[in-house]
Amino acid sequence: MSTRGKSKEKTIYVCSSCGRSYAHWMGKCAECEEWNTITEEKIVTRPAGEKRRTTESTEAVSLASQSFDSEESIVTGLKEFDELLGGGLVTDSSILIGGEPGVGKSTLILQACGLLCDRGVASLYLSGEESVQQIALRGRRIGVGSEALKVAAARELPQIYSLINNNNPAVVVIDSVQTLYDPDLESAPGTVSQIRSCCSEIADFCKRSGKILILIGHITKEGAIAGPKILEHLVDVVLYFEGENQNLFRVLRVRKNRFGPASEIGIFEIKQDGLKGVANPSEHFLDEHTDSVPGRAIVTVVEGQRPLLLEIQALAAQTNFGFPQRVASGYDSRRLALMLAILEKREKIPFGQRDVFVNLAGGLRVDDPSLDLGLIAAIISSVEDAPIKSGTAIMGEVGLSGEVRAISYIERRINECLKLGFTHLVVPKRNLRGVKLPEGVNLIGIKRISELADTVLA
Repeated sequence: MSTRGKSKEKTIYVCSSCGRSYAHWMGKCAECEEWNTITEEKIVTRPAGEKRRTTESTEAVSLASQSFDSEESIVTGLKEFDELLGGGLVTDSSILIGGEPGVGKSTLILQACGLLCDRGVASLYLSGEESVQQIALRGRRIGVGSEALKVAAARELPQIYSLINNNNPAVVVIDSVQTLYDPDLESAPGTVSQIRSCCSEIADFCKRSGKILILIGHITKEGAIAGPKILEHLVDVVLYFEGENQNLFRVLRVRKNRFGPASEIGIFEIKQDGLKGVANPSEHFLDEHTDSVPGRAIVTVVEGQRPLLLEIQALAAQTNFGFPQRVASGYDSRRLALMLAILEKREKIPFGQRDVFVNLAGGLRVDDPSLDLGLIAAIISSVEDAPIKSGTAIMGEVGLSGEVRAISYIERRINECLKLGFTHLVVPKRNLRGVKLPEGVNLIGIKRISELADTVLA
């Protein structure tokens, strides 16, 4: 019997971690090297000779003819959130916010929706994980109860389209993308094909109808949005919510933003009535700083365009085992091993019989290389058992030969130090060129780490 004109069903195997497809099942993905992530999915292919469905015609326009009078952003009222987005929510945009379960994604977005509704912006919150009663209980706890905020428990695409058409909201929230389900696809909810297809359709639907779409997604243990990161190219803004469950602070980091600067961060503090933006995070991170304790140094980092003052702690102790430990919290452990090797080679400080522990106070994770000089100062302070001079802040990148290299945004870092009363600043010597020194600041430039101990130790 001829099969011409009939759709063909094909089985493929897709890794739920990286998205790579295979013709047969495998225990380990060759791309991301994860075990037991290969799942079976069925796809329907168009029969040979069938014409592709035509779409509505469109026209190309001149770039110069386009108006630059962009629409005003919709301000939510959460200052930290609005600043990360470049001033607020942009019409027709789509936003993806990812984070570990329980970090506060749903609470933050529910707060934003409540504030939007108080400003007359109708919002629709759709949850595939919680019931309406559960959402209402959380809303009551954080003070959200606007009549303009509609909530529903929905996960299938037909239900979602119907709810959007019936309520006509300006903002649509999907919590979470892993629960979306298209009945026309045979694969299970949470699979790569379901997430890719459902999110693509909803994003296109909301963009054509002039609505703002906010997608909430969980991340894997490696820090990638489960599904995996196939959604990042579909949306306009990608945000990551970071923070430890035992820590009061949460960091909202911009990974992608078509309407504003990327790599920015916002700091939030968990309170009984929800998440509150921290206007001056440097003060919070330095609340418990004690100048007289060896092994502590104040450093400056820049996240996006925001300077922050942090406390870095180091402890060098005699090891009780044959192999010394190297433990870092909030700091790259490989970078720590590199700094110890530089100190041992250039400054002749032995670490073969010393355990070294490093902690970046406040629970923040930072990759800024300007931490190098402050870390070395904290390690030397711990080894010598001598505290760093009061009111000192240290910044600079360290090279393999022990040279101190110039860093970016030096004036912003200096101004942030001055705001919090740090007037004894140690910086790379090359950064002294062209810097306008405010009154009352003692700016010391050094070229090599050999100059550091005499400069900063009390």
